[in-house]
Amino acid sequence: MLKATSTKDKSAVGHKLLYLIAAILLLASLVTTFFGKKGFLDIQRQKKRYSELEAQIKEYDQKIEKLKAEIKDLQTNPLSLEKEARERLWLIKPEEKMIVRKKTETSGQPAAGH
Repeated sequence: MLKATSTKDKSAVGHKLLYLIAAILLLASLVTTFFGKKGFLDIQRQKKRYSELEAQIKEYDQKIEKLKAEIKDLQTNPLSLEKEARERLWLIKPEEKMIVRKKTETSGQPAAGH
């Protein structure tokens, strides 16, 4: 009778150990599914980064198109070329006068009365 009881105890302990190992494996797989490399959270971060990069690409594409249009305008329209040269290089015609206003140190706005 003593032998039968110890066999039952061993099989009960074996079942408990088997359940414990299965629970540990399940927990480990859940943790790696969410937090591991290429886990759920990592995939969500990568999707967000991908969306941000797509938005940047669209923004840069718009800037490129704007600059291409500006280049084409400068190549074909002499008035826009003259305007750009006058603004960037401070070029003036001989009969023109240029008024330069000083900026104040604090606000960056032109000084009043100067």
